[in-house]
Amino acid sequence: MAISEGGLLTDEIRCKVWPKLLNIKTEDLPPIPGPDLRENNKDYHQVLLDVRRSLRRFPPGMPDQQREGLQEQLIDIILQVLQRNPQLHYYQGYHDIVVTFLLVVGERLATALVEKLSTHHLRDFMDPTMDNTKHILNYLMPIIERVNPEVHDFMQSAEVGTIFALSWLITWFGHVLSDFRHVVRLYDFFLACHPLMPIYFAAVIVLHREQEVLDCECEMASVHHLLSQIPQDLPYETLISRTGDLFVQFPPSELAREAAQQYSQRTAASTFKDFELVSAQQHPDAVLRRRTRDQLRKEEQVKGLVAKPRTNRFVRLAVMGLTVALGAAALAVVNTALEWAPKFELQLFP
Repeated sequence: MAISEGGLLTDEIRCKVWPKLLNIKTEDLPPIPGPDLRENNKDYHQVLLDVRRSLRRFPPGMPDQQREGLQEQLIDIILQVLQRNPQLHYYQGYHDIVVTFLLVVGERLATALVEKLSTHHLRDFMDPTMDNTKHILNYLMPIIERVNPEVHDFMQSAEVGTIFALSWLITWFGHVLSDFRHVVRLYDFFLACHPLMPIYFAAVIVLHREQEVLDCECEMASVHHLLSQIPQDLPYETLISRTGDLFVQFPPSELAREAAQQYSQRTAASTFKDFELVSAQQHPDAVLRRRTRDQLRKEEQVKGLVAKPRTNRFVRLAVMGLTVALGAAALAVVNTALEWAPKFELQLFP
């Protein structure tokens, strides 16, 4: 359901499914913290500033008293997760993710979900430095190059880089999309998939805007300005479907060599193992493989024998690739990295 058209449809369903996707036991949730949580907390003042600036993330027309109460809960969730996991470092934009969970599932369940997410999908963003975040951004251009070399070459000539997609990635698009329905739809998809799926979705947005990019003046400021402004009327279901297709066609194991050229540090995205535990509850790989097979059958009918080599390749990648936890793809990333960069200290989660 989470990756099928329309996603999980309602917040009531999300309250039941999101915990299952993250293997959270709803009968064993963290307690509501006491007032001492904020005392002598090194992150409190920065979190307070960011939460105070987050007014637009709350539904329009919400009474001030209700919104202020939710903002206090938002602060407590963030501080509690950081306190329980001292290896994590707060970053600006983290609150944009946390507020989404708060609005959908409430304070106690949001705390549990965000804590699991922070130690897995978001782990690389919560390092002391941005090195691993930059490494994940490095997957963007190889994906674009595989699909549309012309757009890739244009962006390279403009020297635009990938920084325009930073806020997309580290907030799971929560900071840049104004319609909350679109935000939670993406969260359905991302929670059910590999932690690199948001960067694939970012690439799909750029590819969707191909003509706008090519019509832009080929210089950094113009292209950056264009790409940093996401249209609010995107065809989200079409883009989500295409994102899943590209992930199967070009899995991280194929892109790891290019993406990791400048970095030899271990990332949570490339050592994704722990989420194998959710495979008993949700199987997006089956949906994507079935969709890929259906598409390939149509191509075979049209192209005949010419399509056969491509078909074999797609089926091989689909079988190798997408499970809920992507254990096989994670191993492929590990093996690829070890082949060319022995210093890559890649290992599965203990």
